[in-house]
Amino acid sequence: MSQQIADVLDVDEFTLGLVGPDQEWAGTVRDGGTVKTHTPAGCWGPMITPEFRGGHEVTRPIYVENAEPGDALVVRIKDVEVTSIATSTGSMAEREGAFGDDPFVDHKCPECGTPWPETVVEGTGEESIRCAECGANASSFGFEYGYTVVFDDDRTVGITVGSEGAHDLAERADEAMALPENSRQHPILLYEPDEMPGTLGRLQPFIGNIGTTPTVELPDSHNAGDFGQFLIGASHDWGLPDEEALEARTDGHLDSNDVRPGATLICPVRVEGAGLYVGDLHANQGDGELSLHTTDVSGRTELEVEVIKGLDLPGPLLLPNEEDLPHIAKPYTDEERAAGEDLAAAYGVDHLHDAGPIQFIGSGATVNDATQNAFDRACELFGLSEGEVRSRCTFTGGVEIARLPGVVQLSMLAPMELLEAAGLAETVKAQYDL
Repeated sequence: MSQQIADVLDVDEFTLGLVGPDQEWAGTVRDGGTVKTHTPAGCWGPMITPEFRGGHEVTRPIYVENAEPGDALVVRIKDVEVTSIATSTGSMAEREGAFGDDPFVDHKCPECGTPWPETVVEGTGEESIRCAECGANASSFGFEYGYTVVFDDDRTVGITVGSEGAHDLAERADEAMALPENSRQHPILLYEPDEMPGTLGRLQPFIGNIGTTPTVELPDSHNAGDFGQFLIGASHDWGLPDEEALEARTDGHLDSNDVRPGATLICPVRVEGAGLYVGDLHANQGDGELSLHTTDVSGRTELEVEVIKGLDLPGPLLLPNEEDLPHIAKPYTDEERAAGEDLAAAYGVDHLHDAGPIQFIGSGATVNDATQNAFDRACELFGLSEGEVRSRCTFTGGVEIARLPGVVQLSMLAPMELLEAAGLAETVKAQYDL
């Protein structure tokens, strides 16, 4: 790709909900360089904007110097800043007649039948998104139970508001959501849901959708093994014939609340240039994202990227902040190491392993399927039996749910010899100051 290579690349253009090798590049960043983004909110805004072909509004793909298929891309998350002052969210209700196989993907006007219709905003509330052709309510989604949250200036807490506050925010929805200039979504604050008022919540911003470009075009919200199930057998343009075809995914749609400043994500490279993309920032989220949606916000990110040549990953790896690791998966302290050496001497153990934390991302139709996927990926990367992976994760790790129905983080303290052989030791050591 002949394009100027930037040490710092600012990205401010987005797709209409698709990721794949045919998307236009956002630009090229140097191997070792920095990517900065200001992304619009994911989920609800794109969900109520029928022009979108996926449930998010992520950046155009970023070409990373030196990245080739069969490599890995290290993404160090330096900063996540929420720019929205409020958002609306909750559990969703689908609108009959406003879509075909998938309410996130194949939108249509329920009255005139126009596919992916252009829409205009008339007033506020759940009837406000109107087909530009016939004037019908064209959105595929409403709230089953919804609420509106406003944030403090420091974005440390948020409080749910009643009808008066929700209506005020709806009337200045674009401004309150801080949608970037090139965003094409309708702001979800327009819907002005007002249930659950007076609830105070802590904020901890993170990136919900971040990863590398898959080898086939997919809706951005479906680039994972759980949401991707809806593509199998679908009749729209992004339908897949079977489960095997879903192996093209790169699991960028993680919704792991550990993908926050200080964490390092290691992504498989499937296309030349890697095609890193970013979007779907969240102000906070409990493990599992139990409503299927959370506090989607606009925001800025700063990421450092580095290519590891020849590290052919079966799926993404996550190196969270140490405080986010399960207790038994944290690096050994000097005192713990000394106690272990005493036990080794007492019981004739010749070698006490050095080890470092690592998390395998797994995804699938259910949490059990996702966990099996993570086992398979760990076995493939380290050349271990499933029995050994299960044992190491039981004794020195665990499994955590990023999102229901099926994205998990499988933790283990991996022996340094395995990390060395895989080409990951230096990255893990740098993350945890080992």
